[in-house]
Amino acid sequence: MEVRYQRLADELGEFLPAERIITDPSLCLAFGTDASFYRLLPKLVLRLANLDEVVRVLAACRRQRIHCTFRAAGTSLSGQAVSDSVLITLTDDWRHHRIEDDGRRIALQPGVIGADANRYLAPFGRKIGPDPASINSCKIGGIAANNASGMCCGTAQNSYRTLHGLSLVLADGTRVDTRDADSRARLAEQKPELLAGLRQLSDEVRANPELSERIRHKYRLKNTTGYSLNALIDFDDPIDMLAHLMIGSEGTLGFIAEVSYHTVPDHPFKASCLLVYANIETTCRAVTALAGTQVAAVELMDGRALASIADKPGMPGFVRELDAEAAALLVEVHGASEAELLDKCERAMTAVTPYERRNEVAFTQDKAICASLWAMRKGMFPAVGAVRETGTTVIIEDVAFPVEELATAVRKLTALFERFGYHEAIIFGHALAGNLHFVFTQGFDDQAELDRYGGFMDAVARLVAVDYGGSLKAEHGTGRNMAPYVELEWGREGYALMQRIKALLDPDGLLNPGVILNEDAQAHLKDLKPLPAADEIVDKCIECGFCEAVCPSRDLSLTPRQRIVLFRELQRRQAAGEHNEDRLDAVFRYQGVDTCAATGLCAQRCPVGINTGDLVRQLRTARYKKFEPIARWSAGHFAATTRAVALGLNTAHAGRKLLGESTLSRLNAGLRKASKNRVPLWLPETPAANSHRPEAGGTGPDKVVYFPSCASRVLGQSPGARDARSLTEVTLAVLKKAGFEVILPFDLNNLCCGMPYQSKGMMAQADDKAAELEARLWQASEQGRWPVLMDTSPCAKRSKETQDLPLKVFEPVQFVLEHAMDRLTLEPVDDTVMLHITCSSRRMDLAEPMLTLARRCAREVVVPEHIECCGFAGDKGFTTPELNAAALKPLKAQVPAGCTRGVSNSRTCELGLSHHSGINYESILYLVDEASR
Repeated sequence: MEVRYQRLADELGEFLPAERIITDPSLCLAFGTDASFYRLLPKLVLRLANLDEVVRVLAACRRQRIHCTFRAAGTSLSGQAVSDSVLITLTDDWRHHRIEDDGRRIALQPGVIGADANRYLAPFGRKIGPDPASINSCKIGGIAANNASGMCCGTAQNSYRTLHGLSLVLADGTRVDTRDADSRARLAEQKPELLAGLRQLSDEVRANPELSERIRHKYRLKNTTGYSLNALIDFDDPIDMLAHLMIGSEGTLGFIAEVSYHTVPDHPFKASCLLVYANIETTCRAVTALAGTQVAAVELMDGRALASIADKPGMPGFVRELDAEAAALLVEVHGASEAELLDKCERAMTAVTPYERRNEVAFTQDKAICASLWAMRKGMFPAVGAVRETGTTVIIEDVAFPVEELATAVRKLTALFERFGYHEAIIFGHALAGNLHFVFTQGFDDQAELDRYGGFMDAVARLVAVDYGGSLKAEHGTGRNMAPYVELEWGREGYALMQRIKALLDPDGLLNPGVILNEDAQAHLKDLKPLPAADEIVDKCIECGFCEAVCPSRDLSLTPRQRIVLFRELQRRQAAGEHNEDRLDAVFRYQGVDTCAATGLCAQRCPVGINTGDLVRQLRTARYKKFEPIARWSAGHFAATTRAVALGLNTAHAGRKLLGESTLSRLNAGLRKASKNRVPLWLPETPAANSHRPEAGGTGPDKVVYFPSCASRVLGQSPGARDARSLTEVTLAVLKKAGFEVILPFDLNNLCCGMPYQSKGMMAQADDKAAELEARLWQASEQGRWPVLMDTSPCAKRSKETQDLPLKVFEPVQFVLEHAMDRLTLEPVDDTVMLHITCSSRRMDLAEPMLTLARRCAREVVVPEHIECCGFAGDKGFTTPELNAAALKPLKAQVPAGCTRGVSNSRTCELGLSHHSGINYESILYLVDEASR
């Protein structure tokens, strides 16, 4: 490390914990990656927890003359969140919010995910204005700093237009809260030259009619190219100018510590339709007509975009028959009432009556059909990504044309695709705002490809900015990608104005240099990210970061994106025969492999469906190969294996009685330390073995095959639980109340779904056990005649994924709702109950049904936020307990006063949940049993 960076690290170490100062080059590579196609390797990555730390870090960087870059979620696409110096990220301490004025305003810290903000506002029938496609992953800091918008947002509801005020830190450490009169007064006293400078810039712009009109024209369109110059003519007070200049400044003018938005209505009634036209000209005339109506969104899709998703499940059949000339509009309408909605729909259709439609899906409120239509639009970007060649990246550009010239602009843009050989390129976008996205694949591995891309971007820039007076960046931010073209779009005067703004607010060039303003005309062709072939499981990854918000190891080690980044680098080195003297192998072994829960939640968020857990299990296969003889023996003698586990549980239980809980915990801690954590962790919540032996029986016209998982067969109820019965006893009690005759599969104690082996990458044993179980269940269910109930969700999910026979397999929630609800009389218990929705339940789309059932059985149900997976991951709660602890870090603080119980549907997960919450978690079947008395 360079001496100055070492000095900085030493200074920062005086007030930051060592674990939040990352200097290891391997981890800097992982944490330094964002969603763009640029790569810079930071020297330091910092994780800051509060505003005081931000101010002190800026002061230290200023003293050492070292520049820094702020990062929120890292989902930005233009290279604005990468750094070759100091990268500043935020801990989860920045997720606070305040609802104000009955939901008409909301104050949000920069670490709040956009979708969470809307969830907080949902009870008030409101939402934030910006609605970027990445809203489930991106954070408010990035939404505001990029002035991100989206499909319904337009120009009227973006961060700039809905800003109430913000709290910020300037480059010199000055703190300002533009919502607070005292703070504004202090700024006027402390920084009179700054306010005078902004006022002078405003006066000069207003005195220049040509420049003023250019600014007004630019912001009639969506525009995030350069700084928000409209702030200089939209506001008279320089502090309001400052606040709005921060919007879209991409971290180059200061740090946004909190944003207050004026919220917008989130109407409860929605309808969508799909209108298909023969050509782009007719389509764009329909857009102009719709602009005069009260539609919420109009998404344009060209013929090649439609072809890219034509074969996807759920697509209207006529899409496959369309030619490349066709184009379509996906229209959405919102209403405060059904009558208002229907009126708006009718007016929209009347407006487009003059334009002959080739095909259509009429306006509908059916949620399934609407979801299918919007899946078309959302599937287009990943559709291109899924067919790209390994080693290339997917680039999504983002421009805006005047709406009245949209058709000719699309034709000319398509001609550029042909001219430069981008035959796979597709166009879609937010038509009401003239905002088009075009997606294409690009390699950067030779000069010819670089030259092709450079020539194409030059031609696009001239077409958009010069020929049509449009925006080179409508909503994705300027970043490094468009920085060389800012002057082309804005002209010399506009560009000079931006340079003066930067000099006024960041005179030392401390903040995010090279972003928005860059004198290097070739900057967009430098520091390009390699995407080498690594493994077909992950080669389609574009490192977008959508996976990160749901990863249970995100605050402990690495996220799926970061695992893939390091794995790619390892594979690149291996292919090149490089031998580096660094810690990458060791870092990846623990942070990449050992601490991955491998639950697959990342696949649900990934645009191309990558399950990083599949890669990790594959890597574990090689690591655990030496244990294969043990795995084979245990799989072949599974009953004996579970008896050995039961013996261990009973021994530990006896030790607790003999020595006491605290002494046993200390002994276990000592053994773990001496064995370098090879001895599993003993939890106080660990039960004795389950002594209950389930039996078939009961009478009734209907039968059910009950398969108790190996976890529920082995684990009894946790100590201190209100109900001492085991899960197997409770499950049979519920089935008896519902009037089912219970069938147990033959040779039950030797059966297993294979999950314990799959998690270790021992796929042969996992598949053998799954096949054995399937055969037994097929026999027990009379060849699929009767439903199969598995009492834990992970087993049910794995069985559904591996079975070939038409078995009807259910976990507890779905079984009760579909087969037992009509047979039970439920009276909600007078309790507040915590509900943990397991990752396997989420992957089976059972989150809402699980909440529905819990609410039928309890007075109040609390689903804690920021916990998508508990991280117990089979046995990792015992072998890698820090993963479970990190995943459940937010849990205990969210348990309401007086709440003493939680429910879920995975026995091992419930142990970790109990340990980290301070209350007992048990199967949701306990709650069903109690409520049905």
